[in-house]
This record gives sequence, structure tokens and C-alpha cells, in this order.
Amino acid sequence: EVQLVESGGGLVQPGGSLKLPCAASEFTFSNYAMSWVRQAPGKGLEWVSTIYNTGTTVYADSVKGRFTISRDNAKNMLYLQMNSLKPEDTAVYYCAAGSRRGQGTQVTVSS
Repeated sequence: EVQLVESGGGLVQPGGSLKLPCAASEFTFSNYAMSWVRQAPGKGLEWVSTIYNTGTTVYADSVKGRFTISRDNAKNMLYLQMNSLKPEDTAVYYCAAGSRRGQGTQVTVSS
């Protein structure tokens, strides 16, 4: 069964940075496109970014130029580097493999 464990969330001031790691196991990580999605309070799931097994990356317009998705296939790790954070980035962030998601990590951007 797919296992995904996010970490690295926390409270950060506007303009700050955070890097979210996601540890993957129980599936062939290198074969999968991996994504980050988020859910803000009272809102639905929002797709943030995807990295394909080829290394190609795509981003939502709301985070383009501020967030960077990356992966380390040797370590079965997915990352999301978030810079220039805004209050509207406040959400629970999930890594996803297909329809499977981890438990999420809370990111709060506030002064």
C-alpha cells in the first residue's frame, strides 16, 4: 500500500520560506508522477505542482515563480521549496501519488 508522509510545516511570516519533504514507500517511486496539493481552511483541494518521472515540472499560476518541486528517486523523497510565502498560502499541504495522499502538514503564513 502506498505510504506518503509529509513534514516540515509550521508558522512562517509573510515573505518567508519553508521546505516540505515527503517520504514515500511501498511503491516504485521513480515510476510515478508526484504532486503537491493543498487545502485552505473552508476550501476544497487545490493542485499546486506536479513533477513527472521524466523530471518535467508544472505549477499552478498562484505559486509559479515562488515554489519549486523536486524529487530524489534514490531516497524516495519528494520536496516542495516555498519562497516568498503569502498569507493565502496558508493550508494543509499533501503530497500525492495518483489518488493517494499522505496525512498532510500544516503551513501557516502570518505575522
